[in-house]
Amino acid sequence: MAVHHAHTPRMPRRITARLHRPSAQPADRAAAGTVTATTAMALAAARVSLGFVFLWAFLDKAFGLGYATKSAAAWVKGGSPTKGFLSHVSAGPLQSAFHQWAGQAWADWLFMLGLLGIGLALIGGIGLRIAAVSGTVLLALMWAAEWPPARHLANGSASGSSNPFADYHLLYALLLIVLAATAAGDSWGLGRRWAALPVVRDHPWLR
Repeated sequence: MAVHHAHTPRMPRRITARLHRPSAQPADRAAAGTVTATTAMALAAARVSLGFVFLWAFLDKAFGLGYATKSAAAWVKGGSPTKGFLSHVSAGPLQSAFHQWAGQAWADWLFMLGLLGIGLALIGGIGLRIAAVSGTVLLALMWAAEWPPARHLANGSASGSSNPFADYHLLYALLLIVLAATAAGDSWGLGRRWAALPVVRDHPWLR
């Protein structure tokens, strides 16, 4: 009586190779973790640095620390944080509007509260989405006040613009958006604790 052995079909070599392909080695996983940690630290460093840019601008204008603002022109001594800058706008379609806003109490308060709030949010790593939106609006207005596309000012003199579009206002705005999108406040900041608050969990736009 003949014995018939069951024939087991061979799997294609490609499938066999995939099944026997070794998983990621510990060294590979460690390298990936190092890259992630390095990226998080880089974003955190950028966040704190940009926060200090906004916070220092507030402190200098508020107390006249002698850098961009002299002591006599300090906000706490009755000086206007917006008058000197906005009254000298001499290019762009919003030139007349900026001249009207210059020195107005509401403009001073909004400008200074914006600088303070954005600076503290970035350094603390909380409310980065709000900081990104408000910071982008503030930087867009400052960009419009300087108006890089202009080659000449209203009096005909050269504007000194080195680029018709990209300048530090644009770069700061893009960085704000990147920091908010990557939850950069979780490293070297209070982002995780902030996100765990019930009100923030219920309203993600506060993160």
